Amino acid sequence: MADGDFYQILGVPRTASQEEIQRAYRRLARENHPDINSDPAAENRFKDISEAYSVLSDPQTRSRYDAFGADFRQVPEDVDPETWRRARAGAGARSRAGAGAGAGRAGSTGFGFGGGEQIDLEDLFGGIFGGRAGRAGRGGFGPMPGADQTAEIQLTVEEAYHGGRRTLTIGDGSTQRTLEVNIPPGVTDGQRIRLAGQGGRGGDGAAPGDLYLAVRIAPHRIFRLEGRDIFVELRLAPWEAALGTSVAVPTPDGEAKVTVPAGTSSGRRLRLRGRGMPNPRGKPGDLYAEARIMVPSTLTDTERELFEQLAATSSFDPRRRQ
Repeated sequence: MADGDFYQILGVPRTASQEEIQRAYRRLARENHPDINSDPAAENRFKDISEAYSVLSDPQTRSRYDAFGADFRQVPEDVDPETWRRARAGAGARSRAGAGAGAGRAGSTGFGFGGGEQIDLEDLFGGIFGGRAGRAGRGGFGPMPGADQTAEIQLTVEEAYHGGRRTLTIGDGSTQRTLEVNIPPGVTDGQRIRLAGQGGRGGDGAAPGDLYLAVRIAPHRIFRLEGRDIFVELRLAPWEAALGTSVAVPTPDGEAKVTVPAGTSSGRRLRLRGRGMPNPRGKPGDLYAEARIMVPSTLTDTERELFEQLAATSSFDPRRRQ
């Protein structure tokens, strides 16, 4: 897990809307993406930013994070946040009293918190889980569900568009494992793919947690994504823009024809409805061809003569405000 508060990592207040969280993530991801930022620390910042976004972009996970803080992955679903806070506060108070007296209960197991402070896990969990620790005996806490885990998977625009199977290796050192992952068509940047039962192992035979793959779509030399909409540059000759034409534009699913109206200026967006990223649960995105008028870097004698004739006869003034 990233160090620090997820809201602070993204630079947003705890009251931020989902749109504000998404905007903050996009800005920070662009600034710190290892393919763009050569700073050796950028990769770690990018991972922290990605993990923070994967949690806060999901309303249900964000709600658990707001309720339980850094412990949200370990707390079972049916635990009441207020009960959790009271149990932690009570266990902390008892721990501080015991530490002050130099006392410790035989057989208890402690977690270390700042300053060497110890919290008795039996005190902390026993009341929350209905006396599970007491029933399991002083030496154990009974079956504990495995923790959910998060990993990152980077895709090209084409992979995200079409979906398919991917082999993913997660972990480090001797704990590495390889998984076959089914990528659904139309996944978007920041979306999470849930692999049930592939998270942390449960204790005493309890069910394992889930593994969540945070999708990161790599920058593309042709396409730019905004949600499910795809943007592509449409280069036009001056006469094509002035007279209108029909040209082919690239899409992740092959070429598509776009009609350029006469009088098109640079910056105009021509929409191809439904040609953006697929959406298995609703309407697909659109593809926008953004016009950019290009001029020859060098002119032939004939081209120069024709442009001079146009300049002499045309009354068009591009600097005049309409």
